[in-house]
Amino acid sequence: MSTPAGGAAGPDGPVHVVVAPLRSRDLKAVLRIEDAIFDEPWSKRLFEEELAQRTSRAYRAAWVEDRLVGYAGQMTIDDEAHVNNIGVDPAWQGRRLGTVLLCDLVRTALARGTAHLTLEVLVGNEPAIALYRRFGMAPVGVRPNYYPNGGDALIMWVRDIDTGGYAERLSAIEASLAPDVTVERRA
Repeated sequence: MSTPAGGAAGPDGPVHVVVAPLRSRDLKAVLRIEDAIFDEPWSKRLFEEELAQRTSRAYRAAWVEDRLVGYAGQMTIDDEAHVNNIGVDPAWQGRRLGTVLLCDLVRTALARGTAHLTLEVLVGNEPAIALYRRFGMAPVGVRPNYYPNGGDALIMWVRDIDTGGYAERLSAIEASLAPDVTVERRA
């Protein structure tokens, strides 16, 4: 079993994930992940500005023991939630932490009264697109040159996440995580 730096249980066995609000004090770990996974990472200042907008933003962190292994954020506008970012530590990718974080974002969006969810994803990022499709998201368009490196973004939406049918989908996704991943959500 491999053990990532920080002493957390290795990415090869069952894992208990705690998802909690992202705090300013967590940004050092977030920026480490940002630098590792994105060509154009967000700055500390941008994250601080996002975290300061508490009524319209929700940022969450995924923890395994004392190690921040992922994060996600979204903004809410009327009855729509827009996923701003999802990032998972490279040592923990492939363990369904993106699924954990997206489930949490949907639950957070629902608690804020949203009915629809949208995001942009780099065209060609097939693992991310497959994840979003699992949540019922469908492509609706392309934003040319959306990313700083000139990459195009695929715009994806899922509507009516506040229905019984979507609740069943979300519950099935969450149930599919067991027994490999257990999740504890904290407010």
